Amino acid sequence: MKIVIAPDSFKESLSAVEVANQISAGFRMVYPDAELVQLPIADGGEGTVDAMIAATSGSRVEIEVTGPLADPVAAFYGITGDGTTAVIEMAAASGLALVPEELRNPLLTTSYGTGELINHALDKGIRRFIIGIGGSATNDAGAGMLQALGVGLLDDSGRPIGFGGGELARIETIDISELDPRLRECDIQVACDVNNPLIGPEGASQTFAPQKGGDALMVSLLETNLAHFARRVADNLGQDIAALPGGGAAGGMGAALAAFGGGRLRPGIEIIIDAVDLKTALIDADLVITGEGRMDGQSIYGKAPVGVARVAAEHGIPVIALAGSLGQGAEKVLDCSIDAIFSISPGPGSLAKAFDEAAENLLFLARNIGAVIRIAGGKG
Repeated sequence: MKIVIAPDSFKESLSAVEVANQISAGFRMVYPDAELVQLPIADGGEGTVDAMIAATSGSRVEIEVTGPLADPVAAFYGITGDGTTAVIEMAAASGLALVPEELRNPLLTTSYGTGELINHALDKGIRRFIIGIGGSATNDAGAGMLQALGVGLLDDSGRPIGFGGGELARIETIDISELDPRLRECDIQVACDVNNPLIGPEGASQTFAPQKGGDALMVSLLETNLAHFARRVADNLGQDIAALPGGGAAGGMGAALAAFGGGRLRPGIEIIIDAVDLKTALIDADLVITGEGRMDGQSIYGKAPVGVARVAAEHGIPVIALAGSLGQGAEKVLDCSIDAIFSISPGPGSLAKAFDEAAENLLFLARNIGAVIRIAGGKG
């Protein structure tokens, strides 16, 4: 029997690699001679770097960059095993988790550190990028990143503007003469799982800024500032980014990467599935096991298990999904090529207990699923 084990992380308890290890160990108790192919994955958000490193035998690069509050932070990115692709999580340099709750203010936070990660990879000769832009603390339209890459965002005196979404209204000129020329050689894929535009009722400010500490006044100001930035981009670059689907992701980072870096915005799980070559791993497989920390009605919208299942369905391979918990609407995934879903939770308990016992519970469930398959006549 060949089983492909391709789970996402169980956030706050187990990484995708740890999840794959526990599932593999559980099945090994029942099928000691089975071919178990571990392929931890991610959807472009937290854990993407580690999943790609594990799947490609890559490496992790740790550097100090400018954090969202303009102070130094320890950040990282990954390089795939073939040395050709940098995998960047924007959250590692410009993430909301790096900002204490009482200091969250999207008028001030900057994406400069994300640009520094890109620069560092460029210096290593990397020209292919996968950039996951979830979990950001910023609403600066990627301005900080652009400044780190050499773009001049200049006020009416020809001086660079400061950091944060609150500064965008001061832009009079966008000077790309010093934009890093190496970007023209790059293939940049942007893992973007929302279609929100830069501005408008569904735009970056009105949809996401409140999650980053923005009150009603801040949201209104940021909306005005992003609209101003879009006009300046149109005037200086001849590009209309105001309504670009996905342009509002990460406070406008999607629009910045598309306009200045030629970035292609795609669902994160599609990018990762292609990068780890899931289709090749599925050749001759009898079963696929996938999973995520919480499975509910939102799981059908670009989440990892459904992405894996759709590829498996192309090969006629059954799929079982395991989750830390099953929420309202979880049954919807059964209409998306997932054949069965299970929660690893053995019964009621606190969230802290569930996190503490996640590895043990996952191992036990995987073992029991393997036993049921054997009882039903599954080949070994």
